[in-house]
Amino acid sequence: MSIRPFRDIKRRKTKVISVGDVKIGGDNPISVQSMTNTLTSDVEKTVRQINDIHQEGADIVRVSCPDQESTIALKEITKRVSVPIVADIHFHYKRAIEAAENGASCLRFNPGNIGDKSKVHEILSAAKNNGCSIRVGVNAGSLEEDILEKYKEPCPEALVESAQRNIKILEDKDFFNFKLSVKSSDVFLSIAAYRKLSKVTDYPLHLGVTEAGSFISGSIKSSIGLGSLLMDGIGDTIRISLSDDPVKEVKIGNEILKSLNLRNRGVKIISCPSCARQAFQVIDTVKKLEEKLSHIKTPLTLSIIGCVVNGPGEAALTDIGITGGGKGNNMLYLSGIQTEKVLSEDIISRVVSEVEKKATELDKKDDS
Repeated sequence: MSIRPFRDIKRRKTKVISVGDVKIGGDNPISVQSMTNTLTSDVEKTVRQINDIHQEGADIVRVSCPDQESTIALKEITKRVSVPIVADIHFHYKRAIEAAENGASCLRFNPGNIGDKSKVHEILSAAKNNGCSIRVGVNAGSLEEDILEKYKEPCPEALVESAQRNIKILEDKDFFNFKLSVKSSDVFLSIAAYRKLSKVTDYPLHLGVTEAGSFISGSIKSSIGLGSLLMDGIGDTIRISLSDDPVKEVKIGNEILKSLNLRNRGVKIISCPSCARQAFQVIDTVKKLEEKLSHIKTPLTLSIIGCVVNGPGEAALTDIGITGGGKGNNMLYLSGIQTEKVLSEDIISRVVSEVEKKATELDKKDDS
């Protein structure tokens, strides 16, 4: 059971590209990405972090390749992970060539710092020869000098002109397996640039508010920026940029998509902020349930409401629900129907049991 959205988002139609075995664009699910913050040359730490990021729900993981040690390490890293790897390239075009040869599924380069057109041509040749896609990552902080001189400061027109310039470079070399991003740390600039770019190209767009900040402020900025664009139907893959554990980036990215009914993965918890009417400790209960249900990947809904003001109404619209009742007797709802009373001390174990049972049922139904 799922709550019917008040408004269905109509996604903009884009071309389909491949990042390894992940399809980006068209009617494919909006993918979530993150980026490692380990030294890529440290294979053990990087593999461990990639696997943690993937386990949280990332479809694609990016790693930085600032030196040859890093691109050499990619050969071992890509053998030990099961998620497509994007090599992040700045300044040194040869690192992109090495990354393509050592197993990267995608090469991300910034046109503002990669050098002249001939170097881009060499990157494209390596990408073609090794089945790599490309992300052209335009950034307000590192625009080409002539474009910055023309517009005097980063602005939507400047970011889009840079993107269009590079689209032509790639297309002139018959390279079409690429996506674009036009990022800024300013929410309004990012939104305006993506909206403008979406009107002049149908290549898939990678969304992000770059250098968004710490966990709280960065999550808020990203939610506003990416949420606004996604509601307009713009965006085919996303990355939340936080000064924090990259696993948290994936969590926030998936929550943004879940909140817009664009992609459902795992348990969506509807819970009240709690007040003096609560019949059990809602906040503690939700925190514990989030942790204990993190392994569930099947999409389903769960309502945890502390009293009967809104509890029955919310429970009627979710797969599983708990509504607070008097003297520690709380009502369990299954598929919107009152089932039985549950003592406050038994809520967590009972809900976990019911969620796991429901997830198994849904998985079997999908398999059949």
